[in-house]
Amino acid sequence: MTKIDIHNLTVTAKHGVFDKEKVNPQPFVFDCSIDYDFEKAAASDDLALTLDYGNIMQDITDFCRNNCFDLIETLCYKTAQMLMDKYPINGISLTVKKPQAPVDLPFENVSVSVSLARKDVYLSLGSNLGERQEVLNNAINQLAENKAVKVLKVSSPYENPPYGGVAQYPFINMAVKISTYLSPDALLDFLHAIEAKAHRNREVRWGDRTLDIDIIFYGDMIIDTDRLTIPHADYHNRDFVLIPMGEIAPNFVCPLKRKRISELLKEYS
Repeated sequence: MTKIDIHNLTVTAKHGVFDKEKVNPQPFVFDCSIDYDFEKAAASDDLALTLDYGNIMQDITDFCRNNCFDLIETLCYKTAQMLMDKYPINGISLTVKKPQAPVDLPFENVSVSVSLARKDVYLSLGSNLGERQEVLNNAINQLAENKAVKVLKVSSPYENPPYGGVAQYPFINMAVKISTYLSPDALLDFLHAIEAKAHRNREVRWGDRTLDIDIIFYGDMIIDTDRLTIPHADYHNRDFVLIPMGEIAPNFVCPLKRKRISELLKEYS
């Protein structure tokens, strides 16, 4: 792993909850560690193959000065997000210190930190109402329009009979591989927003729907909460998930079952 570190970049700007903080500038100190592969740059001694840390520091400075947030939590997260969106980096850890925070006690500084890292995520998309392929294409376009998301692979469309014994009409299903630094919960919120734009109805489980987007895998994470189960529950018994996944990621290893998608497909058939 190769990293670029920036320490104690001091920017005078206006951030804070109190009115006086929005008028009187104060120092904010940034520490930044960027996960970036500069192996080729190191071998060739070519600046074009690495990141210009001077530009990065200028971007942090400009962003801090050109915005005004109540919370340094917001400043920290949005600065990290800005850098992730602008540069081809794999991850970032950012700390913002506020040495002149308005607290009437002896202290050196107050700081907040955030770490963002891109993960490969596999989604299953389905539609059985309306112009099904158009609905799926629109959903994929909305994924690509989000700067926090990169669409890497898209499977062919596959038509399948309805699943679960409730829906009446056949589905078109696809698999999509994305890269994102959104957390699983934040990604789920974004996917629900895309579904809502397609007028997704959630009143009947396994019923007919204009659009269904499920997170099948999120990197190698295993999650089991009231809101999210990853890997997606029972995906290995659903050919409409496995077949598109087998097209774009036959060698992906399920972190729960420790088997490749190609192996799970053979077991299913």
